[in-house]
Amino acid sequence: MTTLVRGNDPLLQPFTLKHLTLKNRLMSTAHEPNYAEDGMPTERYRLYHVEKAKGGIAMTMTAGSAVVSPDSPPAFGNLHAYKDEIVPHLKRLAEECHEHGCAVMIQLTHLGRRTTWSQADWLPVLSPSPVREPAHRAFPKEMEDWDIERVVKDYAAAAERMKAAGLDGFEFEAYGHLMDAFWSPATNLRTDEYNGSLDNRLRFTLRVLEAVRAAVGPDFIVGMRLVADEDWEKGLTREDGIAICRKLVATGHVDFLNIIRGHIETDAALADVIPIHGMRSAPHLDFAGDVRQETKFPVFHAARISDVATARHAVAEGKLDMVGMTRAHIADPHIARKVAESREDDIRPCVGATYCLDRIYEGGETLCIHNAATAREATMPHVIARTRGPLRKVVIVGAGPAGLEAARVCAERGHKVTLFEAAPEPGGQVRLIARAMRRKEFIGIVDWRMGQLGKHDVAFRFNTYAEAADVEAEEPDIVIVATGGLPNTDCIEEGSALAVSSWDILSGDVAPAADVLVYDDNGGHPAMQAAELLAEAGSTLEVVSPERMFAPEMGGLNYVPYLRAFQEHGATVTISTRVGAIRREGNRLAVTLISDYTDRPVGERLVDQVVAEHGTMPLDELYFALKEASVNRGEVDYAALVAGRPQEIAANPDGTFRLFRIGDAVTSRNIHAAIYDALRLCKDF
Repeated sequence: MTTLVRGNDPLLQPFTLKHLTLKNRLMSTAHEPNYAEDGMPTERYRLYHVEKAKGGIAMTMTAGSAVVSPDSPPAFGNLHAYKDEIVPHLKRLAEECHEHGCAVMIQLTHLGRRTTWSQADWLPVLSPSPVREPAHRAFPKEMEDWDIERVVKDYAAAAERMKAAGLDGFEFEAYGHLMDAFWSPATNLRTDEYNGSLDNRLRFTLRVLEAVRAAVGPDFIVGMRLVADEDWEKGLTREDGIAICRKLVATGHVDFLNIIRGHIETDAALADVIPIHGMRSAPHLDFAGDVRQETKFPVFHAARISDVATARHAVAEGKLDMVGMTRAHIADPHIARKVAESREDDIRPCVGATYCLDRIYEGGETLCIHNAATAREATMPHVIARTRGPLRKVVIVGAGPAGLEAARVCAERGHKVTLFEAAPEPGGQVRLIARAMRRKEFIGIVDWRMGQLGKHDVAFRFNTYAEAADVEAEEPDIVIVATGGLPNTDCIEEGSALAVSSWDILSGDVAPAADVLVYDDNGGHPAMQAAELLAEAGSTLEVVSPERMFAPEMGGLNYVPYLRAFQEHGATVTISTRVGAIRREGNRLAVTLISDYTDRPVGERLVDQVVAEHGTMPLDELYFALKEASVNRGEVDYAALVAGRPQEIAANPDGTFRLFRIGDAVTSRNIHAAIYDALRLCKDF
């Protein structure tokens, strides 16, 4: 175990919690990455947490949350803390993290109404009162006395399993779940001894705490991640929350408070609890500091603390004892080590894209928009090792996210890299995204890679539209075509040439018109960002989508700011509808709307501008011009790629270089796909 200490840096000072000494002030708070297999934290789950331990973090909190009862069916891949077989899996995870001096805890919960009955064992969803949660839509059963008795026992049994697994402790989850549903006047409508005074509303929680302490003893660390202000007219007030914190501390049964502010029953409310890019940094930090001041008790907190400076401030000013940099550690699990080594400029920034959480809430696994190694620790490196083979000359064409990542990985491997880019600056579509003030943080994807490339002898050729002769003149061993794509507006049967693209609007090449129809046949950010810009520019706006919901490629957290903008500016959203034709009618455009559900037109619109979004078509001319001169004729051995073996196809004995294309130069995808293409190909050169 290596202890990381650098001078008097507040972040690197140890913190003692009961008998446990945490080596610094950085932690990853509980979240469910959805890597479990049948509710068990198997290899992928374990390696994800071990990587953070290797990176120097003091504590990683697993699960978000592990469920204690069968009638708390997983809503987003939750671990099954109610099963004995979880113990050996957690034991191995904890032991491997402990080898790196990293403490391991877990979060336990009964989800209450924040789940659905139509999963797992199809048992009724429970809550103190039959108040439906909009996000998961289940109508909960009001808990009976025997339900309460059973769930209290389930909490205690789950706690025993966590102790048996050798964890350093656990926390209860009490925001938006069962436990705090008893506290809040918005969700507790009971007429028995579990409602009324604050003591009555805490009765269930105190029964759980007493049962758990009886099961694990007084020394095992137990905390509470709780809402201390629901910021909701009908919910818990700040005064209620502070009083709850004081009462919990007074029991002597809890060892730390992990503070949440807000409520989470809708996407809009959740986005205020877990802010995304364009929203305020660390919005609840001062409130968490107030709780610490009021209670004089250990306080943890996480909510968009994404940079080291803010984390350092939180500790230095006495606002927090432990700082949760959870999404930041998804982007870079080695933050603590880089801080200790005076390498803060090497920290891969969290850009607030929240691709990670949006994937979870849509049923996928956690992935970082620009760290393709996260969640793939078994096959993808977080630290690029220098090659043990021959050094090669690599020519990359295109400095978007795919090309920049390819250049970074090849340079780290020790190869000589030349990078061509037609534009005067790097970034490709990322630079287009970052033109919007709300999404300007995305430029961190570009800036970080350019910073890393600056540490190597990479030759940049900006303002150069590379042709085959330019590439061949470099006498490369490897050529990577990362030229991206161009907008494809050919998604309208008649009159598609009359439409402009999302790129035209985002780049400023085409000015917003007065009356605009945005046709989104892609479902991701490009059309939504263009529509947001149009709405804020004062255009009368209608967004039309053939999907049964708009923007299905993004999750609820990113959905929120777009819908807020649309509603604030009076935009109309029309779903299950296509643009069938556009024709000129005087100085305006007549748009015929059609539907997959009928053969007849379903509407007509007369507008000034149609913006069409249908992804991109590959800019692949250079690739095909080079194909016959390459050793592999551009062919990729997919079996080797997936298995992590080098590419060895030699279909053309007269070829002089190996040729590959990545990112949107292959087909229209997203930033993560482009970066993953580059990493998994280039790590084996």
